[in-house]
Formats: sequence, C-alpha cells, structure tokens
Amino acid sequence: MTPSARPALAWIAAATTALGMLATAAAPAQAASSVPAASTPAPSASTAPTAAAGTQADPLDSPRWEDMRKSFFADATVVFDERVRVSGPAVAEDSLNVPVSVDASGLPAVEELIVFADFNPIVKALRFEPGAAQPRLGFRIKLQQSSPVRAAARTADGVWHVGGAWVTATGGGCTLPSVGSGSPEWQERLNEVNGKLWPRVDGGERLRMRIIHPMDTGLAAGIPAFHIEDIVITDAEGRTLSRIQPLEPVSENPSFTLDLRAAAPGARLHVAGRDNNGNRIDAWVTR
Repeated sequence: MTPSARPALAWIAAATTALGMLATAAAPAQAASSVPAASTPAPSASTAPTAAAGTQADPLDSPRWEDMRKSFFADATVVFDERVRVSGPAVAEDSLNVPVSVDASGLPAVEELIVFADFNPIVKALRFEPGAAQPRLGFRIKLQQSSPVRAAARTADGVWHVGGAWVTATGGGCTLPSVGSGSPEWQERLNEVNGKLWPRVDGGERLRMRIIHPMDTGLAAGIPAFHIEDIVITDAEGRTLSRIQPLEPVSENPSFTLDLRAAAPGARLHVAGRDNNGNRIDAWVTR
C-alpha cells in the first residue's frame, strides 16, 4: 500500500464506524415508535366531553354556567337552543313573586323540563313532566338577586336543550319569610286548590290553578323549609296527564298555567300531591 492511499482508507474506516453508531442509536427510537399508544389513550366516546357543551359559549355570559352544567347534566349532551324560550320581566318589581313562563313547544318529543336560576341560593326551582300537556308552563318564583333564569328541556333522544333570560331583581326573595307563615289562615286553608279549565281555540284546554301554601325556603331565620314537592294531574278516569314538582324557590301560594293538548274526558280533572311534611293535596278542578 502506498503512503498516499493510507489517508483515504482511514477516512473510509471512520465513516463506516460513524454509520454503524447511527444505526445502533436509531434502533431504540424505531422500537419506541412501534409501541401502541396505550400509555396516552385517546378519550373514548363514553368519557369524552360532548362537543356541544364544551364549545358553545353561554349566550347569557354567566360565570356560573359551567357549575350549572356539571350539576344538572353531567355527561349528557347539552345545547343552547332558541326554541326553548323563557319569558319574564326585565326588572322584577317584587323579588318574592317574579312571573316566569317557559315554552319548549318548538321542540319534538319533550319528556322533561327543569327550571333554575344561576345565582339563587337554592338553584333549582321546579321539574315538569308535560305528558299530555304542551311543554310550556307559567308560574312565579323567588329571586335572591339578579340572575339568569333558565329552562332545560330533555327530548326523547336524551339531549338537553337550554334557553334562558336575565332578570334584574332588587334581591332578598329567597331569604325573606313568607307572608302566610305569620298568619293562622294558611293553616286552615293549607293545600287548598282553586282552579279552572278553559277551552282553547286549537282544541285543547288551559288549566290554571292556585294552591295555598307558604313555600318557605328554610333560609329565613327560625323558619324551616316547608314547600310543595309533588303535584300530579289526572283525568276523571285516573290517567296521569301531567306532573309538576316545585321546590323552595317557587313563590308562596303557587299558581300554575298549563295547556293540555286535547280536552280530557269527563267534566273535571283531579289534582293530587303532597308537601315535604307529608300534607296531602287532593282536589278536583272543573270546567
């Protein structure tokens, strides 16, 4: 071998050694890339948060919306929907009696409605199973302060459709004692029902009823919670038409207005229920 060939051979040997080292270093990396991604699994369909609830901005811009969503709907699909309408005064004149109406009749197959106020100390106001009635209801609630008042309608596919409106209130509606709690009259007339049925031009009937009850929240000093918790409306033959489950934020001597899809058989409807102390509601409402 000539002296001039030695540098060339040395360069070739060094290059071969370097290539071998690179191949050895690459092998673990290739092996690692072939390992399944079980250590960081993608969320499954059952555990991933729903896109609708996670991506839609709250149209009422309430800082409590995420708390409301987690509290009432958990992992269910939730969408904001303009077909769920909540009507109330822009400014409530009386925080103990704020008139509210909810209407989800633009949705198909509504099975359940709930109503809640984000900033009330007792958030949930009532639950309504329309049944044979239209998915709309009129009633009155108490507001502790200005708050979004929302209605959520669950359709047969399990999706919750949410609508709402801001109501400005002077406050204190949930922590003031009821007017009736200081009067002996309510004890004599407790759970007395006054109501009436009217025909509607669409062929159905409107039921309006008022029940004598203090509906105390339990937040006023020295006055325990005392409220109606279940009202079931049946026809003269005993078939359940609709159900209302009011809670503490519903106003004293609650009144409800609902529309039945069709006239019920017979000349009257039965209203039955109870309050949280076990006192019964048992009355007939005639046409």
